Amino acid sequence: MAGRGRRIVLWRHGQTAWNLERRFQGTTDIELTEAGVAQARRAARQLAALGPDAIIASDLKRAVDTAAELAAVTGLEVTYDEGLRETYAGVWQGLTHEEIMERHGEEYAAWKRGEPVRRGGGELETEVADRAAPVVERSAEKLPDGGVLVVVSHGGTIRTTIGRLLGLEPRSWEALGGLSNCCWSVLGEGARGWRLLEHNAGTLPEPVLGDDV
Repeated sequence: MAGRGRRIVLWRHGQTAWNLERRFQGTTDIELTEAGVAQARRAARQLAALGPDAIIASDLKRAVDTAAELAAVTGLEVTYDEGLRETYAGVWQGLTHEEIMERHGEEYAAWKRGEPVRRGGGELETEVADRAAPVVERSAEKLPDGGVLVVVSHGGTIRTTIGRLLGLEPRSWEALGGLSNCCWSVLGEGARGWRLLEHNAGTLPEPVLGDDV
C-alpha cells in the first residue's frame, strides 16, 4: 500500500430525534431532524473541498440523506451497502441510556469493560467489523493513487471499522471516542498500512449523542 496515498473519510450521519433523546438507534431506520439536514449540508461543503473520488453509504435513511448532501455538491453518485449499517442491538434498540442501564446494567458494564457482548442479543462488535471493514477496503482498492473515499455510516460501525483497519485488538476499540453528528475521521496510507490522521474532525462543536451511550 505504501506510496499510493489514498485516504478514507469516515463520516457520521447528521442528528436524529433519537440522538437527542439518547435512544439506541441501531438498525432502526430513523430520519434526520431539520438540524441534522443542516449539519449534513454544512459538513458536505467542507468535505467537497477534499475532492472525493467516491462515496459509499449505509442504506439507512439517516446515512442516505447525509450522503445526498455531499453528492449534491460533488456530482458523485452514492453507492449504498447494508454492510455499513449500525450495529444491530436487539432489545436495546429504542431504549434510552437510562433504560438500558436500568434493565441491562450488567450487560452494559461488561461491554464497557471490553468483553465481547451481544448487546440486546444483537451483533458483536467484531461481527460489525467483519461486515463493514471489507466494504470499505474493497471500495478503497478502486481509488486512484491519492484518491479519497467518503464512507457515510454510523458511530458504532465507524469505530469498529477504524479499529479493524488499524489492526487494533477489539478490546481496545472503545479507546476511539465517539463521533459527534456529521463529524468524521480520516485514515491515510502509510508504509505499514492505514493510519489515523484525524478523529472526530469538523467544525461542529456538538456533544457526542449516539448509539455508543
